[in-house]
Amino acid sequence: MKVLITGTSQGIGKAIAELFLKEGHEVIGIDRQLPSIVNASYTHYQLDIRDYMALPEIRDVNILINNAGTQNEDDIDINLKALIRITEKYGVQNEIRSILNVGSASAHTGSEFPEYCASKGGVLAYTKNVAMRVASFGATCNSLDPGGVLTPLNDCVINDSELWEQIMAETPLKKWATSEEIAQWVYFLTVTNTFCTGQSIVVDGGESISRKFIWKDE
Repeated sequence: MKVLITGTSQGIGKAIAELFLKEGHEVIGIDRQLPSIVNASYTHYQLDIRDYMALPEIRDVNILINNAGTQNEDDIDINLKALIRITEKYGVQNEIRSILNVGSASAHTGSEFPEYCASKGGVLAYTKNVAMRVASFGATCNSLDPGGVLTPLNDCVINDSELWEQIMAETPLKKWATSEEIAQWVYFLTVTNTFCTGQSIVVDGGESISRKFIWKDE
């Protein structure tokens, strides 16, 4: 299938792209950074997803994965508004089979930065809206909402032993997910799953049970 993924140069997005390539899919990535994947079945577009006019013409996308996101950098413009534009351009069409929005457990708890929580909360509502509209194509649309994930974006707390101890104290499973674990969930919800739709799946090791947000002071 033809799979379009945003934010593929590192972290979760890269792991997702690599898994789909391993499983034999054609993968198209969009990221403002240079490509980090070399594969004959991978095409990379280097651009900022906020630049709607620069988005390439890609027809007949079967699976759309909105992974690109940020924290404390125009969160609503990137995490929500750009996601909406990407989805309306590539996702709501006859050939679509699945749309997956990578959200955040913070959308359910509100225990993070204000604009970040607002942007991810908007993704939850938009996911339900899209699910209703793509159902006529036989397609599903869900959001996958991780808690802590071991990515470069989180190094500032991962590498701070005192903060990390506090975070683990609030996390029942005493660990964060790897990017590869999140990629497996993405694959399940977009390829294996054909019936669950309009849902927001929290995968956070039980972190949202305590709802206490710990981060590094500026």
